[in-house]
Amino acid sequence: MRITVWNEYVHETRGDAVVLGHYPDGIHAAIARGLAGLLPDAEIGTATLQEREHGLTEAVLASTDVLLWWGHIAHDQVADEVVERVYRHVQAGMGLLVLHSGHYSKIFQKLLGSTASLLWRNDAERELVWTIDHTHPITQGVPDPIVIPQQEMYGEPFDIPVPDELLFVSSFTGGEVFRSGVTYRRGLGRIFYFSPGDQEYPVYHQPEIQRVLANGVRWAAPTQPRRNQTAIHRPEQGWFAS
Repeated sequence: MRITVWNEYVHETRGDAVVLGHYPDGIHAAIARGLAGLLPDAEIGTATLQEREHGLTEAVLASTDVLLWWGHIAHDQVADEVVERVYRHVQAGMGLLVLHSGHYSKIFQKLLGSTASLLWRNDAERELVWTIDHTHPITQGVPDPIVIPQQEMYGEPFDIPVPDELLFVSSFTGGEVFRSGVTYRRGLGRIFYFSPGDQEYPVYHQPEIQRVLANGVRWAAPTQPRRNQTAIHRPEQGWFAS
């Protein structure tokens, strides 16, 4: 399995002391290390916003089975042509895990056709992540609930289409609840959104969170060869998908 972990890498490069205290090598490095511990046979690479074509060239995406996307404050800096490229590869069968504030990313909004807006409050509250579907591959080996001592609150309403599958619901100290783990299928690609992971807290160091992400990668990995969903013109036969 070939995995690419994408991070906008802005908080870290700006020298945010809190973020660097939790993730001195970047959030992407922490996520990659967690995956490596649970998926020892996987090839894991990373990419960031600052790289040429944001590190998501045609060659990189063509060789990626599952892409993980973490973004927060630089969604508008992601080039539209890169978004279109990722969109095409998801439609063709590449898996996609969208993490935390990645719900506002251009690629997530494009794939879902909605704003993905929500309520939020960052008061370092406890989050309990409750499993809704204990039979799903993504929830296997995950404690119920996952206890996150401090985390940013995300609350409903969450402007997303009705999920294909609702896997996790979170509750917070203030009483709010949130659909924190949902799946979708777009074209031949599988998408898993998982909300815990604010940059101000060491969430991606928690073994339970690492387990969810590794399970999500396994679930989202393609089960058949990548196939372009764009129509091609064959004058002798008309229009149909390649």
